Amino acid sequence: MIGAIIICASLTAVDGDTVKCDGQNMRLLGQGVVDVRGIDTPEIGSHAKCEKERKLALIAKRHLSDLIQGKRIKIEAKGIDDFDRPLVNLYLPDGREIGQILLKDGTAREWRPGNRNDWCE
Repeated sequence: MIGAIIICASLTAVDGDTVKCDGQNMRLLGQGVVDVRGIDTPEIGSHAKCEKERKLALIAKRHLSDLIQGKRIKIEAKGIDDFDRPLVNLYLPDGREIGQILLKDGTAREWRPGNRNDWCE
């Protein structure tokens, strides 16, 4: 699967850093390195630690959804996470990587093992 290109008939945003490809959840890596660094967005719903995080999560999900909706997205698998979800990079037709866009605009932060982003501060 590493380095594989994935084709989806249906691609939707689950939250700010997860997409669903034909029923399979996939975690955005954001051009990171498997088990070293990636991207993180606020948790949605009951997984959020505060109301601010819930609101930020909805903004992140909406932004990801707007980026992928109606476009031919290139999906490149880089590995599998602990929940058996493919770790992927998503590329817009112009070649920009979506995780990097999310980092740049502030709807995502860098993820590293052992570090938890506090979205409530």
